[in-house]
Amino acid sequence: MVALEVLVDGLMFPEGPRWRDGRLWFSDFYSHRVLAVGLDGVLEDMAKVPSQPSGLGWLPDGRLLVVSMLDRRVLRREPDGSLVLHADLSAHATGPCNDMVVDGAGRAWVGNFGFDRHAGEEPATTVLVRVDPDGAVTPAADDVFFPNGSVVSPDGATLVVGETWRQRLTAWDIRPDGSLANRRTWADIAPHWPDGICLDAEGAIWVADPRGNVVVRVHEGGEISARAPTGDLGAFACMLGGAERRTLFVCTCSGSGPHAAARTDGRIELTEVDVPGAGWP
Repeated sequence: MVALEVLVDGLMFPEGPRWRDGRLWFSDFYSHRVLAVGLDGVLEDMAKVPSQPSGLGWLPDGRLLVVSMLDRRVLRREPDGSLVLHADLSAHATGPCNDMVVDGAGRAWVGNFGFDRHAGEEPATTVLVRVDPDGAVTPAADDVFFPNGSVVSPDGATLVVGETWRQRLTAWDIRPDGSLANRRTWADIAPHWPDGICLDAEGAIWVADPRGNVVVRVHEGGEISARAPTGDLGAFACMLGGAERRTLFVCTCSGSGPHAAARTDGRIELTEVDVPGAGWP
């Protein structure tokens, strides 16, 4: 078992953690903010997203990309701090957009819920969308069931996505043109429900499970080699960062959904691990 300690508390619903320039960047859904925090615990507002921020990533030139959930867009933060439209996903996303991974070439893979679960809609599969660096939008894979946390291998050749409602991690080969091929199950992880994920240098994936209140380290095929329980709070996302990428950051909260806006029990928690992060994000 791995023990966690609190870096930041008093958040509404932290998600989409990314390590960049010596700080952890993350979205706080219901305060509509993208925040950054150092290991000293000092927070800085980085962007305001009225339609609710989620997944984060960066283009090769350093501009931030942010998923805008409710209007189903990806926004781009310009050098002057302004947010502009990078891509409109509304023609393809059948539910609110959520997590995203941006690879070294600036290609973004963006998931969406596939249905509005907070409005009581029946669960449905959806498409995973690719956004090219110029903002062009292409459906990349269909029949994905609540695509959530995503990682790209260090060589840029493999994409792994957590299908939350199938309780599995699904992988594809990334062709040079950005298309996906050779879909396969990377790991069945039931009883765990994958939310945010991150990759380490041994090829294992840390998976945040909000229903099980735990983060687990999963190997291809499904073996679990480490666990970090999160007590009474759900684990919604994780990221390896710090100076050597050996600090595991975990976004925790008592629950998801609009009711979370009435609470401020969200946290960023952390611990040190032996194997550093790798790949993207």
